Amino acid sequence: MSTARHFASPAEALGYALTLHQNGRHADCSAVCRAILAVRPDHHDASFLLGVAAFALGQIEESHRRLAVTIALKPDLAEACFNLALLLRRRSRLAEAAALQARAIRLAPGQTGAGPVTALGAMLRELDRMAAARAVHRRAVAQAPDDAEAWRESGHALRDEGELGAAAAAYGRAYRLDPSRSESLDDQLFAALSHCDWSEYDDLCRQVLAVIDTGRGIALPLLTLLIDTSAAQQNRAARHFHRVVVQPAAMPQAVAALPAARPLGADDRLTVAYLSADFHEHATAYLAAELFELHDRNRFRVVAYSYGPDDGSPTRRRLEAAFDTFRDIRGSDPDEVQAMLAADGAHILVDLKGYTRHVRFDLLARRLAPVQVAYLGYPGTMGGDAMDYVIGDRFVTPPDHQPYYRERLVIMPDSYQANDRRRPLDAPVPNRAACSLPPDGFVFCAFNAAFKITPSMFGVWMRVLARIPGSVLWLQHAGREGAGNLRREAAWRGVDPERLIFAPHKPQTEHLARYRLADLFLDSFPYTGHTTVSDALWMGVPVVTRMGGTFASRVATGLLNAVGLPETVTTTFDGYEALAVRLAGDPAMLAGFRRHLAAARATAPLFDSPRFTRNLERAYQTMWERHAAGLPPESFTVPPL
Repeated sequence: MSTARHFASPAEALGYALTLHQNGRHADCSAVCRAILAVRPDHHDASFLLGVAAFALGQIEESHRRLAVTIALKPDLAEACFNLALLLRRRSRLAEAAALQARAIRLAPGQTGAGPVTALGAMLRELDRMAAARAVHRRAVAQAPDDAEAWRESGHALRDEGELGAAAAAYGRAYRLDPSRSESLDDQLFAALSHCDWSEYDDLCRQVLAVIDTGRGIALPLLTLLIDTSAAQQNRAARHFHRVVVQPAAMPQAVAALPAARPLGADDRLTVAYLSADFHEHATAYLAAELFELHDRNRFRVVAYSYGPDDGSPTRRRLEAAFDTFRDIRGSDPDEVQAMLAADGAHILVDLKGYTRHVRFDLLARRLAPVQVAYLGYPGTMGGDAMDYVIGDRFVTPPDHQPYYRERLVIMPDSYQANDRRRPLDAPVPNRAACSLPPDGFVFCAFNAAFKITPSMFGVWMRVLARIPGSVLWLQHAGREGAGNLRREAAWRGVDPERLIFAPHKPQTEHLARYRLADLFLDSFPYTGHTTVSDALWMGVPVVTRMGGTFASRVATGLLNAVGLPETVTTTFDGYEALAVRLAGDPAMLAGFRRHLAAARATAPLFDSPRFTRNLERAYQTMWERHAAGLPPESFTVPPL
């Protein structure tokens, strides 16, 4: 047996190979390991080291094969099980990864610390096996009560089960144990917002802003949209997040090189692939379903790349029928996804997810198609170079905001937001008693998610209630903890807590029907309503909003302008409060706005889905023409039809 040198035994060769590996000479290490295996095919240690070296070299298939061979040779080798579980998890083969991780832990009980147990809990949570995940995380924190990561992952499991107070406490403990992991601070604030616990709100916000401004840690991009930040701060946080979290999520062999400019097919059509985890009963799907149906099939071929659940719903079935091809890529790793896109001849990839829940960083970390576009799911910059463009309009992404985006801005002529004219409109309207509303009195509606409610905004709402006797505030249910916290906040501000009415979750048709009982929709700030505001306007409910300086704080402003109702946009909390009170006291003006919205369903650009689709297609065509001409991405405005 020999390579570049001679060894007295396989053991000596293995020691040399290990030294090479530790010094980063993975190719040389692989050569020595192969030489050992040529003489001793059953040498499990050499097989294991070859698998580890292959992974370091980006040879993922070879690493997978070699680690599997090692386990076959020595089933009780815990290290091989751990390594293959890690690889499988990164390849999104979670069920196999969790089984191997559990096996490795059984093989090496108490010898590996809390890290492997914590990782197993995370895998089980990602598989939605929540009871098992909770049990594993309890074991992890009991085994290592000073392990910050164990507490943080425990917080994730508690959060996903709706135990938000306990989740916030777990995140707080994780941050105290390891203040360098500012993600735990972010998670604590998000959990607190999600159940409207504002007891530490000001202090947590100050700490998160300090993280952004000093660059000393990670600020979760979505969280930065929910608190008082500037567009510049959101950009800074997103860039840091992409560099520290997203880029390392790429598989070792991932490269940033652009795929070659693919020619159009024989039918001269552009292939546009839409990537999302939300092709089911979800707000994004409710907005975009008709867009997918209306694409001009003479000029475009549209493909879905779905990595979210199949909930078996009518929305899922509608979406599957809306695309020319619907690909379920759950369990597919980035190489496999890229191969599918190449086989489909994808020219443009449109990410509908951004930095929202269930995003796959391993896909965002690399270039999968010649032109890549961020759209609809996330109102802000991704902070990286993988996305060439972001779709906006003159309100949410005015041209002078370009410095706050890595992507180039595409300014749509009416609104950036797609809408669905098949949204249910004529379902039976429940009576007020069925919705726990009083028999009379003005109904203010605020159906945005609980995590969008800030203490300042809630204070405005309470002042409005105080000025309109007999009125109530109708909210989406915030869970038991959230409802209790909001009622306590109302009492502290001198408002009877019983004037807060909570609407339980309902299917979309029933949810939209109950909008008919609302008199005026009160928007949140700084993260304004997106689908909720479109729903309110579609159902004929006027909306009062405040416009800020960031994408998320300007969405409702753009929607109201696109529906022809700019009169209900304000720029300060005082102006917001005054307008809400004035409208509640002026039935004639409110009725006029309602008549306007009823007519706008058929006339306003916001709900003109064919017009929107043609505009978006012209944007795609412009992007592709630049790419095909060898030109770099550049901002542009889509002229009105």
